Amino acid sequence: MIEVRNVTKRFGTTVALDRVSFRLERGGILGFLGPNGAGKSTAMKIITTFLAPDDGSVEVDGVDVLADPLAVRSRIGYLPENNPLYLDFVGRARGIDGARLRDRLAWVVEACGLREVYKQAINELSKGYRQRTGLAQALIHDPDVLILDEPTSGLDPLQIIGIRELLQSLAHEKTIIFSTHILQEVRPVTDRVVIINDGCVVADGLISDLEQQAMGTNRIFAGFAGGDGHAEAIGGL
Repeated sequence: MIEVRNVTKRFGTTVALDRVSFRLERGGILGFLGPNGAGKSTAMKIITTFLAPDDGSVEVDGVDVLADPLAVRSRIGYLPENNPLYLDFVGRARGIDGARLRDRLAWVVEACGLREVYKQAINELSKGYRQRTGLAQALIHDPDVLILDEPTSGLDPLQIIGIRELLQSLAHEKTIIFSTHILQEVRPVTDRVVIINDGCVVADGLISDLEQQAMGTNRIFAGFAGGDGHAEAIGGL
């Protein structure tokens, strides 16, 4: 479970997050939606303990991110913005070794489609493969919570489909937040979204409900000339 309560974060005079609140139950998957610069990455860095909030609180699986950040980090797999690391190094840093590390390496390499480039240096990989390596390092220790900052950035259409399928399969046992600025990337994975803009939550709920609310505020007025036939036809739609 992830609970964000009235979180505010300032950088000088800039308010990056302004009393942001949302909740995600265990086993849920949330699309964190908003334009570039809306505050998505800042919120994710606070949830993962890389930044401290100026006000408000965050709990991950009942653990406060300020009270016990190491316990929070042990529960989380985090994909920041395009920051891949070598998988063996990350696994050992997470306290995994021996047969367990070999098993996890084999799993993430297969799940993230890295087999054909596994022996290459990271600086030789394309942007898409670097992104998949970043996702693999977030999964290496089999965490209960995944925080993924634009996980499909730089991927081609087939790679995006593969990552979507992976997230859907993981959602049965993990709590997942993934950010994007494209609504179409959310729909195939989850129908729950939080939309943030200028550091504020502007919508929170099911995509279908939010669309219905938006449609309810729109009205189209039309005028016709030439008798009552047009009005009768429209009235029958």
